Amino acid sequence: MSHLAATDIAVAAVQLMRAGRWAAAADLLTAATTDDPDEHELLALTRAEVAVDRDFGRTTDHATAALAEVPGNSWDLAMLKFRNDYANALFQAGDPDLRDRARTLVEQAPDDARRGTASFWAGAVADNVYEQPAEACAQYDVALELGEKCGDELLVAQALRHLGHHAHAAGDLALARSQWERSIELFQKAGHLRPALAQQASLAVLLRDEGDLAGSRALATETNRWARQLDVPFIAQQTADLMAVPA
Repeated sequence: MSHLAATDIAVAAVQLMRAGRWAAAADLLTAATTDDPDEHELLALTRAEVAVDRDFGRTTDHATAALAEVPGNSWDLAMLKFRNDYANALFQAGDPDLRDRARTLVEQAPDDARRGTASFWAGAVADNVYEQPAEACAQYDVALELGEKCGDELLVAQALRHLGHHAHAAGDLALARSQWERSIELFQKAGHLRPALAQQASLAVLLRDEGDLAGSRALATETNRWARQLDVPFIAQQTADLMAVPA
C-alpha cells in the first residue's frame, strides 16, 4: 500500500480544484485516510474548500455536508463558512450578519496573509451584497497591500480584479486594463482556471468599451468555450451576451 503525507494530498487536491477538476479533487480527499487528528482536520478542511469553490462556480450544494464534517472551530473553517454564505447571498438568499462576521474574521485573523484574505471577502460583501463601493475599495486596497507584503499572488489577483471593476465603472479604462491584465497573469500563473476565465470575460467587456468589437467577440468566444466545458453558467452567459453584440 502506498502512503502519502496529508499535506501532499491536500496540495494536489487544491491544484485539481484550481483546474476545475472538483470531482477528482473531492475523490482524492475522500480516498485518503489517516489516524492522525491534525491530518484528518487538514483533509476535511481541504475537502470543504474544494466544495465551496465548486459551489461558487456551478451553484450546486456540496459545501453544506463538507463543512459539517470539518472538526474543530478554526478561523479557516469560519472563513470557508463565510465564503459559502456569501455565495448563497449572491445566488440565493441573503445572510443578514455577513458584515459583522467579516469584521470578526478580519479582527481575529491569525496572520497578515489571512487578514488580507478576510479583508478581500469583506470588500466583496460590501460591494456585492450591501452595495457600498467606497467601503469595498478600502477593503480591496488592504487586501492588495497585504497580498503584496505576504507574497500571496492569488490574493493580489483577486484584489486587482475587483479594483479593476471599479476603475472600469469610473471610466478609467487604462487603469482597469492594467489591473485586469496583471490579475489574469497571476491567476494563470497559479493555474486557477475559473477566475482566470471570469477575468478574460471582463477583458472582453473592456475591449468592447474600447471600440474593438471584433477583438471582444473573439475573446468572448474562446472564453465561452472554456466556460461551457468547465460548466460555469455565469461566465458562459456573460460571454454569450458579448458574442451577440452586433458589429
